[in-house]
Amino acid sequence: MDKIQLFNTTQLKKGIPDIRPGDTVCVYQKIKEGDKERIQSFEGVVLAKKHGKGISATITVRKVVSGIGVEKTFPLHSPLIEKIEILKRSKVRRAKLYYLRKAKGRKARLKKVEFKE
Repeated sequence: MDKIQLFNTTQLKKGIPDIRPGDTVCVYQKIKEGDKERIQSFEGVVLAKKHGKGISATITVRKVVSGIGVEKTFPLHSPLIEKIEILKRSKVRRAKLYYLRKAKGRKARLKKVEFKE
């Protein structure tokens, strides 16, 4: 194993839950404002999971705030991510749920599945 791969494996986070597209998650992110630091939560549906399980793994989370869709892409192994909680799990038949960007109302609903941690 070369030095870059060795460094990357040391930077991987432990305890990341099994996140799948269709999950409703709450991502707690550290925000630095001046010399203060606070934790901000972002709750939404996971549209996509990309780049496997390596150091560059990311998830795209979408929520609707007062009628406007907001998407954020979070690197899973970033030191700024405090924790990720899975709130709900839905049954989906796609790996990428980009169709939810255009779907409104009833078309944007996902089927609920029993979720056990």
